[in-house]
Amino acid sequence: MVSNKQRRQAAQRHLQRQLERRAAQQRARRRNLLIGSTVAAVVVVVGAALLITNLGGDDDSSSTASSSSPAATSAPAAPTPGPGAERAGQTTAAGSCTYTYDAQGSSGTFAVDAPSGDLPTGTQAETIATSAGAIGITLDYSGLGACAADSFSTLASQGYFDGTVCHRLTTSPGLEVLQCGDPSGTGAGGPGYSFPTAVSGTETYPRGTLAMANSGQGTDGSQFFLVYGDSLQGNPNYTVFGTVDEAGLGVLDQIAAAGTADGSQDGAPSTPVTITGVTPS
Repeated sequence: MVSNKQRRQAAQRHLQRQLERRAAQQRARRRNLLIGSTVAAVVVVVGAALLITNLGGDDDSSSTASSSSPAATSAPAAPTPGPGAERAGQTTAAGSCTYTYDAQGSSGTFAVDAPSGDLPTGTQAETIATSAGAIGITLDYSGLGACAADSFSTLASQGYFDGTVCHRLTTSPGLEVLQCGDPSGTGAGGPGYSFPTAVSGTETYPRGTLAMANSGQGTDGSQFFLVYGDSLQGNPNYTVFGTVDEAGLGVLDQIAAAGTADGSQDGAPSTPVTITGVTPS
């Protein structure tokens, strides 16, 4: 016959087992919550990194699709050389700027020349005429972006940008840009030459910034991006060479408001943007 003492001991053991099971369940729930939160954080960070990394692709067959950087698309493993590829390895200079021709050649229909001779000084107003409206910019030859400004102006004077599309629009917070300058429209093309990225490490990219895209330091070419919302915080890896005026920002806002063609935060603009010409203003 079971005594009262034995019943109390059995009840205590049963209660202890219940308490231990509950504690184990609570520990498991906390662990699973931590794992879920960590995974979510990693997804957010990786996504942002991919968007930023894919801001580029000029003349670099190793550039990755993002985006990113744009959106940028990996170049073919063995791309057919474009016009001017026979000059691979040759260099030209404009002041202290050095431009090196590559084996990819121009992604446009004709070869273009890199800057040479004297480097301009001061600033120069230009107008990028597009199918979405005119975008006024000011090139700055007084800072680190002088080589980029000279390259942009030189390419524009040769008609390199005429008839090209702005292939990438990003609308995510922290990366709000329109990227242009690749005649192939893939995000992997360039003018057939490159030049060093010029940054101090303290660059910021507020609304109205004009900067070079790249697929890594030293791969600046012809692709550029126009910033319509503060972007790239803590990522000073892109040469700043000018600004966008208020009227131009209004055009960019309209392009951004329409979103991307596929509804994502990174892709071709829903409203196609074609550059019809770039001229001094």
